[in-house]
Amino acid sequence: MSVIDKNSRTPLYLQLMGILIENIEKNMEENDQILSEREICEIYNVSRTTVRQALVELEKDGYIYKVHGKGTFVSPKRVNQDLMSFYSFTEEMKKLGKEPTSEVIGFEVIHAGEKLGRIFNLDEEGLLYKISRIRKADDIPMMYETTYLPFNRFQGLNKNQLVGKPMYDVLVEYFNAKLTSAEEFFQPILTNKLESIYLDIKEGAPSLKIERMTYENNNTIEYTLGVARGDKFKYRVKLKNNQ
Repeated sequence: MSVIDKNSRTPLYLQLMGILIENIEKNMEENDQILSEREICEIYNVSRTTVRQALVELEKDGYIYKVHGKGTFVSPKRVNQDLMSFYSFTEEMKKLGKEPTSEVIGFEVIHAGEKLGRIFNLDEEGLLYKISRIRKADDIPMMYETTYLPFNRFQGLNKNQLVGKPMYDVLVEYFNAKLTSAEEFFQPILTNKLESIYLDIKEGAPSLKIERMTYENNNTIEYTLGVARGDKFKYRVKLKNNQ
């Protein structure tokens, strides 16, 4: 057991946070109940104010969550997504020991219109697949995505191919797609009513809007608009010094 050093210049609540985080990461599982405020006070010989301050910060940082009348619990792990390479939702969930699924809630062929026509270099009457999916892990909604694909490039694509198989795998295996590069844009948003229903969270909860364009050489072959739950995802960018 780590000990609080009351002679240290580091505030007591920060020391306590470090101890609790280490215990959560080394010894506890998702949704395990942590000690009560009284028990933490007694074990680490700190005031209730110090304990409450530490727990408030841990909840803000996503380590714990509270259930009224029941106690405080270890939060499910967030997806720590590296943005420096292509990634698969399915594979990332498997790395966390979760069971990924994709519920296809919409599959249709549409006219591109002005905006999408510009993105895909099509006229407004050009055809696109429009695919709406809810991405889940252990049956918990994580992301709501709407994807557009050029009809002529992927003619023959059907809804059944996208059930139980990552979309990129389908595009590569069935259509010999070459995913040469991609761009993503991120924007913090407040979840609207429709998104909150699909993601099973409160309307107005913080989420992340993700706009992705994937290229095959110089051609856009995917455009996706996604909304990721703010309490489930953490994105990481690794910076290199090229000097």
